[in-house]
Amino acid sequence: MSVREVLTFPNPVNDYAARTTAGLVVVLAVIAVAVDNPTLYGILALGFALRVASGPTLSPFGQLSVKFIVPKVVRKEKLVPGPPKRFAQTIGLVVSGTAFVLSLFGFGLAAQITTGVLILAATLESVFGFCLGCTIFGFLQRAGIIPESVCEACNNISLRNPAAAA
Repeated sequence: MSVREVLTFPNPVNDYAARTTAGLVVVLAVIAVAVDNPTLYGILALGFALRVASGPTLSPFGQLSVKFIVPKVVRKEKLVPGPPKRFAQTIGLVVSGTAFVLSLFGFGLAAQITTGVLILAATLESVFGFCLGCTIFGFLQRAGIIPESVCEACNNISLRNPAAAA
């Protein structure tokens, strides 16, 4: 597998795998807030960085979701466009990276509050299937800030699921 193949975000994405990964993020983020240690905030940020770079390919949580939890426990597939999910992971990287930096500089309470925002967003994704980052992506696309060409599947339902095109 080439570096280019490894550093490719999937499109489409199995929504159940994304939701499962978000659930794992909630668990780690709650632990990070409880322990309030820069190392845990750093691990949280690293996970987001790996998912932004390659989706589940390099991410331990992504691999756990895609290769074990979803196939063995959830056993469902619901394909959704990849670009909004990548955008959401990027927001998660910014938020968790901010918490990590705040923690490094001794601003533990600020890091905890920042991570609380992440917990809220990841819980919405995991429990209710509401992706806040995807919603923001859609708003930015409708406003013309993100070109429609970035995510044609977002506007064309037949591109989301190959079976729908048949």
